[in-house]
Amino acid sequence: MSILNVEHLSHGFGDRAIFEDVSFRLLRGEHIGLVGANGEGKSTFFNIVTGKMQPDEGKIEWAKNVRVGYLDQHTVLEKGMTVRDVLKSAFSGLFELEERMNEICDGLGSADPEEMEQMMEELGTIQDTLTLHDFYVIDAKVEEVAAALGLSDLGLDRDVTDLSGGQRTRILLAKLLLEKPDILLLDEPTNYLDEAHISWLKRYLTEYESAFILISHDIPFLNEVVNIVYHMENKNLDRYVGNYDDFQRVYQVKKAQLEAAYKRQQQEISQLKEFVARNKARVSTRNMAMSRQKKLDKMDVIELAAERPKPELHFKMGRTPGKYIFETEDFVIGYDEPLSKPLNLTLERGQKIALTGANGIGKTTLIRSIMGLVKPLKGSCRLGENIAVGYFEQEGDGKNQTTCIEEIWKEFPSFTQYEVRSALAKCGLTTKHIESQVRVLSGGEQAKVRLCKILNRETNVLMLDEPTNHLDADAKESLKKALIEYRGTVLLICHEPEFYQDVVQAVWDCSKWTTKVV
Repeated sequence: MSILNVEHLSHGFGDRAIFEDVSFRLLRGEHIGLVGANGEGKSTFFNIVTGKMQPDEGKIEWAKNVRVGYLDQHTVLEKGMTVRDVLKSAFSGLFELEERMNEICDGLGSADPEEMEQMMEELGTIQDTLTLHDFYVIDAKVEEVAAALGLSDLGLDRDVTDLSGGQRTRILLAKLLLEKPDILLLDEPTNYLDEAHISWLKRYLTEYESAFILISHDIPFLNEVVNIVYHMENKNLDRYVGNYDDFQRVYQVKKAQLEAAYKRQQQEISQLKEFVARNKARVSTRNMAMSRQKKLDKMDVIELAAERPKPELHFKMGRTPGKYIFETEDFVIGYDEPLSKPLNLTLERGQKIALTGANGIGKTTLIRSIMGLVKPLKGSCRLGENIAVGYFEQEGDGKNQTTCIEEIWKEFPSFTQYEVRSALAKCGLTTKHIESQVRVLSGGEQAKVRLCKILNRETNVLMLDEPTNHLDADAKESLKKALIEYRGTVLLICHEPEFYQDVVQAVWDCSKWTTKVV
């Protein structure tokens, strides 16, 4: 039975079409991976089916009484709410029923016999509903899911606004899983999760009995949890049975077949046009030429989709720095409270290091403190000579109203317009993306703009904070190759071993230094 039907969906922004006559269906129990390059419209599709955005054309129809759960990383958590408050809000409907039950109980003493019968019937229905949905073990369920996603160790009574972006994402995910909706819509759920929590989520989704649609660029994760893939490309949405690897095999075969058919047809068109041109003037062959022309006119011409530009990332190497990039002495990082024990770290020229560990233990703070952007609580950090740092921040300014061209021109005022456009194109951005405001781009496209700034500056040290978040497979592959080729020093925060294990020579596990319980 179909949970969601989308028919003849078309949508665009200005003169940029995102979907054209797209149809989609979701059946009960299907575990769907929604895949495609950055900017193809995956998050826009979620916004349309959840009613946050109205399509230009098309029909979206949900089955009756379907409860939809949507992990939206832009949800605002209010100051004053604790982690426990947010998690228990997953059961707000049940708490409302409990209030109604208490109202009925209070009113029974003054009710006449007829009213009492109606009230007792309603009371029985409410009690059955509460029992069916495990209302009386809510605290135990909250504790179980909180422990699985590492929230118990943060403290369930902490104010949610005191937590990092990654920790807040985990809270929203935990709330969603506690709600147990009929369908889960998950937009990049592994962003900001560390390896242990990704592993738990993988097991949870593999065993999930209801349906879900998952947007992710984490291919190993997709391969384990999905059984249907919808591929979004060039304004179309195509369905494939199987996991991501199965989709890739079939997609490559279909692509090769289409290209072969296109070549054959183009050859036939060329021959027909040549025949018509040669013979339309002769009386003896005019009829044959007209017949060939009719065939041309009626031909259903095969069109190959325009190839998206693949990123070509190469970091520019600056002059050689001193032997030591930095040395810390009894370095304690943190804000109001320490996030680390006293650290005595040394990074030498040419080393490539990955920083790992759970979210919220201070990986970003460590990088920012080394760079001097955050003042340490104690100790010192001595930077080496001739250091030229390229720093990639985990998140950009979501309200940035400048265009991509203006954003790069601001950094490199001496560039010509051709050089700016060329630099952005090498990062995998199309002309329409380049001329758009940064804030309307997808998370992956915004990340490419931030990468563009680093790629076009001479550096000898790269400090990269979760650079793979939001990036599509092609961009990740190109970034990985560029980091392997880079002759400078790299300090990389990343939660994807598949990405960093071929890049770095060593891993620094920050959980060994942290004062936080994770």
